[in-house]
Amino acid sequence: MNNKKINIAEADKISIWVLTDNYYDALRPDGRFMTRFRTIPGKYIHAEHGLAYYLETVIDGKTSGCMFDYGLDPNGVMNNIDVLGLDLGKASAFGLSHGHFDHWTAAVSILKKNKSKIAEGTPFYVGEETFLHRYAVRPGGNDLMDIGQLKKEDIENIGLKVIEIKTPTQLIPSAYLTGNIDRITPYEKVPPSLLVKRGDKPEPDDFRGEQALFFVLKGKGLVVLSGCAHAGIVNTVRHAQQVAGIEKVYAILGGFHLINAKPDIIEKTISDIKAIKPDYIAPTHCTGFEATVSFSREMPGEFNLNTAGTNYTFTA
Repeated sequence: MNNKKINIAEADKISIWVLTDNYYDALRPDGRFMTRFRTIPGKYIHAEHGLAYYLETVIDGKTSGCMFDYGLDPNGVMNNIDVLGLDLGKASAFGLSHGHFDHWTAAVSILKKNKSKIAEGTPFYVGEETFLHRYAVRPGGNDLMDIGQLKKEDIENIGLKVIEIKTPTQLIPSAYLTGNIDRITPYEKVPPSLLVKRGDKPEPDDFRGEQALFFVLKGKGLVVLSGCAHAGIVNTVRHAQQVAGIEKVYAILGGFHLINAKPDIIEKTISDIKAIKPDYIAPTHCTGFEATVSFSREMPGEFNLNTAGTNYTFTA
């Protein structure tokens, strides 16, 4: 690892709203640190194959907010923002984990709709290669599927300042983007079915610029939040530990990208996450059914099933 340790202000409180995710269940009970949105007549939660978060940190009584990832359907995600009672005008920054359409498609519409609330020049953080064109090959197929391209100018035309990063960078106080994630584990590999256009033709995407977030909760340790974790959720967490200079991991949330993974890869991932000893895990989005079930069986005390619209609040 070549990242220097950074000094991070410890948060007294961290709140994470999962604005949308693949799954919603209005009848599941709340859990430790988590409150689910309850559907009532006229107010409901939209779920989709996408992921979006709104985040707040509190340090010495001062609250800072941001949005990280934006999902697919702008109407559905904005519905969720509204019914959850959130105000994007309070966001002092925006971030994007990577250039896949299920994380950015709704961004331009949502940001345009809230343009009058958002200060001109508010930063929009991305990792390198976010704005390249991407493709995929479905399992068992050979046809190249165009999965789109986010345009930098579309974000800039809203009035946001696009900032590309490669090293750990503060998004809001106590919330840091990872920078480029070091690859350590021998088994966390990007599927060859995911491609990016560099130059004249698509080639395998290594997601060199994919970002995750990490926070430091006072007296408790690290909270790590991933988008898809194409770099590997174990690599992502270990990278956060190294950069923050903190061994203790309190919570791991987000996509673990184990969808369609072979059983031995799921087993190795769970074994390494167990060794990290988080108090709390909540896999989302692209973790996949088999891996989610395996985590629930192997780590029942730490595991919580995420549903779209859930708020996680961690306090010191």
